[in-house]
Amino acid sequence: MLSIYYGDMPQAIYNPVIFFKNTYTDDWITDELSKKMIEDIDKSIVLGARIIDSPVLGGITPRELSGGVKTLISIYKAPDKIFNASACGDNCAKWILKIGELQDITINLRHLMDFGDIEFKAKILNTNQVVHDMDELLPIAGMIVR
Repeated sequence: MLSIYYGDMPQAIYNPVIFFKNTYTDDWITDELSKKMIEDIDKSIVLGARIIDSPVLGGITPRELSGGVKTLISIYKAPDKIFNASACGDNCAKWILKIGELQDITINLRHLMDFGDIEFKAKILNTNQVVHDMDELLPIAGMIVR
């Protein structure tokens, strides 16, 4: 299940890009879900653990992936850690929900991420409330995020 904490959270990894750079392994990149996230967010194809075909940059390494993809993969591969998901754009929201369906994760947000018009389940740790869509999330998050 996805758990969200809004606002300052000292134990959160504030810069997930640096965490990714210093932690990722080849299997993080070649994992099927990681490959799908890379293709969707960065429009790039994983050719191997250390080479990715980017339509903009050509052949790149995992270090040249976008900050959003690096954050998503870090959330997925290190579910025991709490990451600042405000490093992601709203285009990453559906993947955060997907990861939360697969395993228990906690993210830190410092903005109102748009999870879209779909139903989902997320626990807001600040208030200990469970929400099921943006209509339920917005009033709670809006009171916390300023």
